[in-house]
Amino acid sequence: MFKKQLLLLKDKADFVSAMDLINNGDEILNSKNNYYFITFDDGLKEQYQFALPILDELQIPAVLFANSRNHEDKKVSTVHKIHLVRSIIAPSDFLKLLANQNNGIAISNSDYDKAKNCYVYDDQETALLKYWLNFKMNFSALEEIIKAIFDNYFDEHTVLEELYLSENEIVQLSKKGFLGSHTHNHYPTALLSEKEMEFELKNSKLFFEKLTNTAINMVAYPYGTPDSCTTQVAEIAKRVGYKYGFTTTRGVNTLENNLLLLNRYDCNELSGGKNYKNG
Repeated sequence: MFKKQLLLLKDKADFVSAMDLINNGDEILNSKNNYYFITFDDGLKEQYQFALPILDELQIPAVLFANSRNHEDKKVSTVHKIHLVRSIIAPSDFLKLLANQNNGIAISNSDYDKAKNCYVYDDQETALLKYWLNFKMNFSALEEIIKAIFDNYFDEHTVLEELYLSENEIVQLSKKGFLGSHTHNHYPTALLSEKEMEFELKNSKLFFEKLTNTAINMVAYPYGTPDSCTTQVAEIAKRVGYKYGFTTTRGVNTLENNLLLLNRYDCNELSGGKNYKNG
């Protein structure tokens, strides 16, 4: 399916690499021609094992954005603990569990609307659960609650080894120019204090640069929504040395865009994707 979609896209436009953007970004963004830039978030081992060989076969560049927490702290990201716990606990039961451990959950109409906009491919209950977990709960409380549930069902070391890129794989990606930062902890960056924002952006960059001995010039913000990556986040990203930053706001990019807040399409919304609508 992935290979088929890449071949469809290849017929419509050229693919550019991270180095193309670094060296000729203005020209590319100002061009009347269309270009594709392939990205993957979360630094998952399956991306290296299954997607990378296809990309190499078709000679298509990409960037895999990874979190430093998984390698520096040897911890599974809370967002992925949530994914795994959700795979064995129904959304309704999960919400009840959160309510019991969080002195209830107050949900507004605005929360419903934001959840729907953030998670357009999920049913209402699932979207609300994901929105509440990712944007509404205090991070410390969330990590404590999720860790307690996660530890009952999973072994963290095993998940780390099986879920994420190895350090050798990260080094190999960097040699190809395929590595970017996804911050340190995978938190919604804009909801943090300014000091915490800088840590998330800077620590990940420095960690991967030290590990790979290559410059990390690009960051993809976790979640990528307007609530999680603001102009303040972009300013801090630029200040710590990033040249390009990527959101999940849908749309094309031109020179009019803030280079630290570039748009991205979900692969499902493009030719060959399950939600693609021609025209």
